[in-house]
Amino acid sequence: MSAIDIYSPHYLTGYAYPWYMPRWMRSLPLPLLEFWSFGIKEALSCIFAVSFFLTLALSKLIPLGGLPRYDFVLLVALAVQFALVYYGLETKKELMAISLFHLLGLALEIFKTAPGIGSWSYPEFAYTKVFGAPLYSGFMHAAVASYMLQSWRHLSLRLTGYPHHSVAIALAAAIYLNFFTHHFIGDYRWPLTFILIAIFWRTKVHFKPMVREFWMPLPLAFLLIGFFVWIAENIATLFGGWQYPNQVSNWDIVHLGKISSWGLLVVITFVIVAELKLFSQRKENENKLTD
Repeated sequence: MSAIDIYSPHYLTGYAYPWYMPRWMRSLPLPLLEFWSFGIKEALSCIFAVSFFLTLALSKLIPLGGLPRYDFVLLVALAVQFALVYYGLETKKELMAISLFHLLGLALEIFKTAPGIGSWSYPEFAYTKVFGAPLYSGFMHAAVASYMLQSWRHLSLRLTGYPHHSVAIALAAAIYLNFFTHHFIGDYRWPLTFILIAIFWRTKVHFKPMVREFWMPLPLAFLLIGFFVWIAENIATLFGGWQYPNQVSNWDIVHLGKISSWGLLVVITFVIVAELKLFSQRKENENKLTD
């Protein structure tokens, strides 16, 4: 097939165009269509995260009566999560995975906001605070998991060169523990980062915006997602979602070093999601063999 054929819309003969590609757009070159489709599918994957940040913004602008703002955010987050499952945008199994991320994230939030640690804080009152951390804070971590689960479906993700399950899980566990232990025995994020690169060096994540499949080195995907989460964190702190010590008097940009922290948190999320998906695939293959 020639380059002209590949970049021609005729390559899509018989393709069922989705609702976000109106008729006038279908004559555009294939790369533009793929770029548009990729952007739309990424946006659809961010439904929960976008709703969360919109809620934070609205909670600053609209009167809430006697309802504390953090409690309002929690109620909306619960309603959005229920709607995603009710309308089939997330399955009950995926909800279980997201709930796990909520618990892991909440445990981290409680530890990081403890008086003796003070990495960040939630200065406003809320009825739903647990040891200084509002319950809604776990949803910020769950939002990353929701994004990954949705992306896996929308972009038909698959992995090649993925390490053995025990190795990936052990690395994710070590990264998670380091967020706690580095306050007492030193920060090992950079050694863990080098180990991460070594383990996932040959791992590729394949994705399909339309009919053609593309791939990206998995460590690069971790970095990119971490960067965009860092941007989202800046927006969240601007709306008063939480507060770093350098933002107490006036809002300031979140330190660039947080990109590495979010990149490592993304690894934890990705490994759990990947293991869930790979486990489901293995079960499906076993069922096909027994049928």
